[in-house]
Amino acid sequence: MENIRNFCIIAHIDHGKSTLSDRLLEMTGTIEMRKMKEQLLDTMDLERERGITIKMQPVRMNYKNYILNLIDTPGHVDFGYEVSRSLAAVEGAVLLVDATKGVQAQTLANLYQAIDHNLAIIPVVNKIDLPNADPEKTKKEIIHILGCDEEDILEVSGKTGQGVDKLLEKIVQVIPPPKGEPGSSLRALIFDSKYDTYKGVLAYVRIVDGEVKAEDDIFMLVKRSESNVIEVGYFKPALEKTAKLKTGEIGYIATGFKSVEECRVGDTITHESRAKEKRMGTNKIEPLPGYKEVSPMVYASFYPIEGDDYNLMRDALGKLKLNDAAFAFEPESNLALGRGFRCGFLGLLHLEIIQSRLEREFDISPTITTPSVVYEITLKGNAEKFKIYSPSEYPDPSTLEEISEPYVQLEIVSPSNYLGAIMEVMKNTRAEYQNTEYLDSERMILKFDCPLTDVITNLHDDLKSASSGYASMNYEIKDYRASDLIKLDIMVGGEAVDAFSRIVPRDKAFPEGKRVVSKLKELIPRQNFQVAIQAAVGGKIISRETITAFRKDVIAKLYGGDITRKRKLLEKQKKGKKKMKNIGRVSIPPEAFLEVLKK
Repeated sequence: MENIRNFCIIAHIDHGKSTLSDRLLEMTGTIEMRKMKEQLLDTMDLERERGITIKMQPVRMNYKNYILNLIDTPGHVDFGYEVSRSLAAVEGAVLLVDATKGVQAQTLANLYQAIDHNLAIIPVVNKIDLPNADPEKTKKEIIHILGCDEEDILEVSGKTGQGVDKLLEKIVQVIPPPKGEPGSSLRALIFDSKYDTYKGVLAYVRIVDGEVKAEDDIFMLVKRSESNVIEVGYFKPALEKTAKLKTGEIGYIATGFKSVEECRVGDTITHESRAKEKRMGTNKIEPLPGYKEVSPMVYASFYPIEGDDYNLMRDALGKLKLNDAAFAFEPESNLALGRGFRCGFLGLLHLEIIQSRLEREFDISPTITTPSVVYEITLKGNAEKFKIYSPSEYPDPSTLEEISEPYVQLEIVSPSNYLGAIMEVMKNTRAEYQNTEYLDSERMILKFDCPLTDVITNLHDDLKSASSGYASMNYEIKDYRASDLIKLDIMVGGEAVDAFSRIVPRDKAFPEGKRVVSKLKELIPRQNFQVAIQAAVGGKIISRETITAFRKDVIAKLYGGDITRKRKLLEKQKKGKKKMKNIGRVSIPPEAFLEVLKK
């Protein structure tokens, strides 16, 4: 145990975590040079295409006579839960800051999480090889937030490998070895899991006490399920089988469970026989403190285009849930769209990733309803508060006493010369300004209280535009506040489409209705009949656009002659169009549901 070091790399998105991980793998000889490729730990095609880490990825390295267990973490705010779980499995964290961008919003958010876990923190300035790098300025910012000495901060380049050898030495010196009881009963914390067709559920574990080997009987302390271990091993970064996993090590246990529900992230694995012995006696094995349950903040419904694909979609979502503990789903049905699932996400990027994974990994293209947040309502004559997850659950306005929406504490980190432009962007939201804090003479942190709806729609893109890409944001749920909100219905061809309805502030209903119908006019393809798109509040139409019909020139074959012949053909066409309109269904492309949300 004295020679084991468990650590993770935390940083803002795109500050070079995966590139630094590549150099560490290279320098410790974990990967042969011929097998080396960029962003080696980003195993999904989606991660490589977007250049972001979505899933945390553990890997074991050997350095001198030490075993180093590294967990590479995501940087985007939507995947903050992945970071919090990896922090609970390690003793130290490498805090990475880009020398060209300085401290940003997720740098602060992840650092505060690491401090809460009492981790040893190694501050590192990355990308020092770039011509516009300013390591000295970045160091001052790190000293301001961390209160460390300048000589404690390392300068590295994840791309060229400069300074990485010093980082390896520092990891060995600064990060403490794991604590635990090797002779005690097995206690292993599940920090992630994955489904394997042949081995069942693979639990990614940190062994806190005791040891585990193949053929052992295991018992889940929270879920109370039992199984027999198929194999154990560690990450190199591919799975590598080993005889046993000992106290302080990070590895995987092939549990043999076939059901996603039986092996939950945050549960504690112990030996089944020991657990029985202790249950009989007084010395009971205590579960390890797990993770706080994360509650999704953005909900959208997924419906299969073909009704027969319902079961296929349920299995696919189950496998994604196993691989992504922050994702939640439950069945629901809708008159227009049939049977589907109400899914919960941490943000819009999270939703887009799940949608892309469904399409790539399971070949399912769902219809997605407009995402919305969770509201709290109070009905007249009833003091109890109810949660509503979609606009279709909005009650009759005459029975409604009060409706509240979630507010977040929003932090924006930006160079101070963009203050005016950022304030202009925030003026278009319902945010309430709190205060400004300066990191140094050139960088500031702006704090706001803001409705979550205003944050998830387009705020990130607007801030990037206003600040030439330099501003970054992070938010945390604060509380629910009463607001004057109403339901905006969207009707296509005279029928209300539940998937497009939304809850909006009363004073924004008209501009929002106008924007949605104009956008739908562009997104819905023309039909053989005229289609009216309307926005309505209650029974009152507040905006309308019309998609013109395809029209064949039926009188082209006539040349001269009596006008009544032309009129007869036009009347016949008119009747046909009317009949078609009554029986025709407007086909709405699946991408329209998400596009409508983007301003």
